[in-house]
Amino acid sequence: MKYTNPTIEATILKRYKRFMSDILLPNGETVIAHVPNTGSMKTCWDENWKVLVTQNDDPKRKLKYTLELTNNGDSWICVNTGLTNKLVKEALENNIISEFLEYENIKPEKKVGDSRIDFFLSNHQTLPDAYIEVKNVTLKGEGEYVLFPDSVTTRGQKHLKELIALKEEGFRACMLYIVNREDGQIFSPASDIDPEYSRLLAEAKKSGVEILAYKSSITAEEIRITHQIKVEI
Repeated sequence: MKYTNPTIEATILKRYKRFMSDILLPNGETVIAHVPNTGSMKTCWDENWKVLVTQNDDPKRKLKYTLELTNNGDSWICVNTGLTNKLVKEALENNIISEFLEYENIKPEKKVGDSRIDFFLSNHQTLPDAYIEVKNVTLKGEGEYVLFPDSVTTRGQKHLKELIALKEEGFRACMLYIVNREDGQIFSPASDIDPEYSRLLAEAKKSGVEILAYKSSITAEEIRITHQIKVEI
């Protein structure tokens, strides 16, 4: 997936009020950029890191800059969580996620109970319909590990319970983690941050929910999902 709006390499000065950041542009101007990320962004930014922002001159926008990527010196990190499901849809359509090659019909945002699961896949009578919930992973752990979540997530806990229930009803159910940084090779739950989420993930795996982690390749020009990595629960 390539960016549709112009991109600018810049420097982040600070993040505040969760959705705002001060960005120093190459011309010396400081601007406010929207931060499309509800998480803590722990290990994803620090003062004076290089970043990539996109520019949109739509007069209806309050902020014309959006923070897309940060760079810790070793890796680009995608902090725009709004891109993750677009990446997964593209990967499913291009048969990158090998576990679901047989499915032809891909429906985003399938309503389940009082919430929505990110993707619903169907094909024909020989395959059970499949539900896929997607999470964006950017928290760096020790060594080769990348972790989720980066803060307590009651919403994420709810999604795991829903996947367990769907599996019990006879559907395929999958928890898909997209690792949107390049300096990690093993996925694991962040049990010290959210022990209940970690417990539910282990329960989901035991119940037959498929737990997958796929890695993205990230450059200043393009982001795309490339390959599966090891999961340790």
